[in-house]
Amino acid sequence: MTRPSSPTAAWRPGMPGSDNLPSGPSGRPSPPSGDGHGPQAGPPTVTIGSYPDYPSAQRVVDYLADNRFPVERTSIVGTNLTLVETVMGRLTTGRAALVGAGTGAWFGLFIGLLFGIFTAGNWVAVILVGLVIGAIWGAVFGAVAHAMTGGQRDFTSASSLRASQYAVTVDAELADQARQLLGRMHLTPTGTTAR
Repeated sequence: MTRPSSPTAAWRPGMPGSDNLPSGPSGRPSPPSGDGHGPQAGPPTVTIGSYPDYPSAQRVVDYLADNRFPVERTSIVGTNLTLVETVMGRLTTGRAALVGAGTGAWFGLFIGLLFGIFTAGNWVAVILVGLVIGAIWGAVFGAVAHAMTGGQRDFTSASSLRASQYAVTVDAELADQARQLLGRMHLTPTGTTAR
């Protein structure tokens, strides 16, 4: 068997001995596909409009869909993403226990319903016991989890991603058709830039 000249040389199709490589555990090896420059890019796209908020971009794509445009060839691209964490309020051990009790009650209700289905006796009592036990354990876990943070995060918050602009892009070959349809729509785009 012929080997590459140096231990660091990579196997290439057409190398001497490339057709008599030993088979591995999964069968006969095959040369890598593609040109070695990563995944193939899709068809070129064109931006047919940019909008300040997501509902406007969504309305454009919905309008295209209503007019039998192949929307599977469109994308909504958000640019200049910003993470916004909105603080909802102060979190104390009591409040953490209360939130945990609510979560535990839902889980206990679910488990109680499952057991209640297979109970021949008083199924309402089984559901109520599951709800109460779930609420108690949820409160305990919520209080303990908050106490273990040592006051490092004494607030509740909700995170969301926001973009400063939303672009609607389509495959380049369909851009003219999309622009004609948008010309009939009352919402006008702020720009048409190629991407």
